[in-house]
Amino acid sequence: MSERVKVKVEHNVQRLPAIALRGLVVFPNNVVHFEVGRAKSIAAVEWAMANNSQIFLVTQREMDTEEPATEDLYRYGVVAEVKQLLRVSDELVKILVEGKHRARLVGLEQGETMLMASIKDAPVRGLRSGRGVEAEAVVRSLKAGFERYLTLNPRMPKDVVYNILTNSSPEFLSEYMAANLLFKYQDKQAVLDESTLLGRLQVTLELLGRENQVLELEKEIQDKVNDQMEKNQRDYYLREQMRAIATELDEDDDVRFEAERYLEQINSLELPEEAREKLVKEAERFARMQASGQEAAVIRTYLDTCLGLPWGQYTQDDLDIGRAAALLDREHYGLKKVKDRILELLAVRKLSPEVKGQIICLVGPPGVGKTSIARSIAACMNRRYARMSLGGVRDEAEIRGHRRTYIGAMPGKIISAVNTAKSMNPLLLLDEIDKLASDFRGDPAAALLEALDPEQNKTFKDHYLDIPFDLSQVLFITTANDLSTVPAPLLDRMDVIELPSYTRVEKYNIAKRHLLPKQLRNNGLAGKVNLTQGALYGLIDGYTREAGVRGLERAITDVLRKCARQIAAGETEKVTVTAAGLEKLLGPRRIKPDFHNRTNAVGITNGLAWTSVGGELLPIEVQAVPGGTGKIELTGSLGDVMKESAKLAVTYARVHAAAYGIDPACLKSCDLHIHAPEGAVPKDGPSAGVTLTTALISCLSGMPVRADVAMTGEITLHGNVLPIGGLKEKSMAAYREGIKTVLIPQGNLSDLYEVDEEVKKAIRFVPVNELDEVLHQALLWPKALEKPQGKKAAAAAVPLGQRGVQPAPQAVRQ
Repeated sequence: MSERVKVKVEHNVQRLPAIALRGLVVFPNNVVHFEVGRAKSIAAVEWAMANNSQIFLVTQREMDTEEPATEDLYRYGVVAEVKQLLRVSDELVKILVEGKHRARLVGLEQGETMLMASIKDAPVRGLRSGRGVEAEAVVRSLKAGFERYLTLNPRMPKDVVYNILTNSSPEFLSEYMAANLLFKYQDKQAVLDESTLLGRLQVTLELLGRENQVLELEKEIQDKVNDQMEKNQRDYYLREQMRAIATELDEDDDVRFEAERYLEQINSLELPEEAREKLVKEAERFARMQASGQEAAVIRTYLDTCLGLPWGQYTQDDLDIGRAAALLDREHYGLKKVKDRILELLAVRKLSPEVKGQIICLVGPPGVGKTSIARSIAACMNRRYARMSLGGVRDEAEIRGHRRTYIGAMPGKIISAVNTAKSMNPLLLLDEIDKLASDFRGDPAAALLEALDPEQNKTFKDHYLDIPFDLSQVLFITTANDLSTVPAPLLDRMDVIELPSYTRVEKYNIAKRHLLPKQLRNNGLAGKVNLTQGALYGLIDGYTREAGVRGLERAITDVLRKCARQIAAGETEKVTVTAAGLEKLLGPRRIKPDFHNRTNAVGITNGLAWTSVGGELLPIEVQAVPGGTGKIELTGSLGDVMKESAKLAVTYARVHAAAYGIDPACLKSCDLHIHAPEGAVPKDGPSAGVTLTTALISCLSGMPVRADVAMTGEITLHGNVLPIGGLKEKSMAAYREGIKTVLIPQGNLSDLYEVDEEVKKAIRFVPVNELDEVLHQALLWPKALEKPQGKKAAAAAVPLGQRGVQPAPQAVRQ
């Protein structure tokens, strides 16, 4: 008996070529056209057309499966007849098929050319009971649901609508509706898999009801969006639609999850109690907001900024004095005072770790290494380094941050620098603190007062954060070129260290040890170019004139570029640059000799001036014009203070005319012209008083001024010499110009401690208290007036009137 059954089963099995469909389900009595691209599928279609035109169509479970096996296919498919075949190309065929009857997949053979499926017919059961009451009820429900579907989706083809509404056959509707409505292919396959008519109708009714719910929800969302839109807000349409969708899908869970993550992060950080309470409150506010709301985005940014700060993260200071000294000596030549101050700072921190952070201000001309020394300090102490430039900052909010009420608010530069360093105790360099400006938006210098005060910065409050942040462990280093523009309260909080101009020898050593090796590496010339000692000194003397070494580095780079061109062109393999070869590479010397008294001239005196880029020689010229009315002419862009010094000098000359051989009556009959060369450069300050008086006495008396003497000092109406500032820079200028003697006020004698040893060896500094001491040192006295005792020598003076008011020769050599 079992054998007969077996034979019967085998006779019911049919073998047909098969096509595995992707994303498509074909029903019986359904005409469908689709494209076939797989080689096995094309072969199956061609075989069917060549034989009985029948083929088995079955849907695969996953669309991306390229070589489907039996387990990759659904169990039920449709035996179809190929009505039409159109070959588009060798790899693409379009076919038109008509579904005939339902079949079940029994087995699948992977042939070399095509898939062969073993199938059994699987007719739908319960067709006779399809005329019952239950079937009629389901059909009515289907038609009612379809009418609702049409109101929500009126774009259905008219023939589909007509066929469904005019036909009441359960068999027809169970297949036609599933085939033509916009269901997912998995849902259509669920209808095909159902083996009973009532089951099919119920599955179709369930799918239609769910589709209606989705369409109703879409319509409700659309209505909500339309209600919230106004005529002038159409550009917000997409955002409002997304918000409505998020509301319906209950995306608030994502916001609550994100808020919980913020709270966990807050509890895990080492925060002050005030900061913790503030951030917890903001996180709880965030949990109650819409994810797509603008306020939620502001709070999210605020929390991310606050929690991204390095709370409780410190680096361990390296306080090895020997290592620090070696590193500083390796990276920087000279700067002994600066290095000593840094080593003292490390020593104090080593003995007293609880010491509060000091604020150091490095002051000096451009190019002397202020920024690089700050970076070296960070390396010595093993601290992270961050730099913030203050040049041109004129908005207080750039220092203390913007309040969150403003659009685009952000933290200030200090908090941003700490965040960049990722440490609570970094070294922060406040570069160009003397370049701060102020306007109607506030005074940034005043905003720095709290941050740079060791007694207050433990609870520094940035306007954006609005919570206390500890800056007491931060080592602040500021740089400036001119302290005169730094407000006094801010300057009071800083320990000032002055970086002097470099001497000629220092520039040579810096170029040899640091600048030249660096530029040789940068230009790919290591071992190929050599600059002799004479060449480096030639660059220093003839092609650069500065307090620092930036211009020297540019000059070295210029020379190396010329050498690189020769080597790259194959003209030579190695180049040695000497002093004599500089003009061939760079052209004539760029530094022209400055105008000053070089030949013991009458009426020309070498003064000294301070500028923000170092010291300068300031010559003063005086000429007496006979036949005048005693008028005084001042030229050379002189400031008010300097003009007043000139008036003091004239008064002194009139009062003490006899002591220096000047006829007082002739002072009334000649005009005096006082001039400071380089007239386009503004000049001011009281320190040119002695220079003006010496030039005036020289002109009126005819006594030449020594060319190897320079001087500086403020004068009083009675001839006293008062102290001045900037002696270190002024002495460097005298050293650079080859001056042998410098007259300084007695009150500046202690300032010589700051002057470089090389300068003190080359220059004789003469302290003076009164103007007559200056004049006796600076003037070349004739024998008739040789070394008189100040004002007591008036009787021995030769009056100017007896010499006929004739100007003395302009140059008298010793």
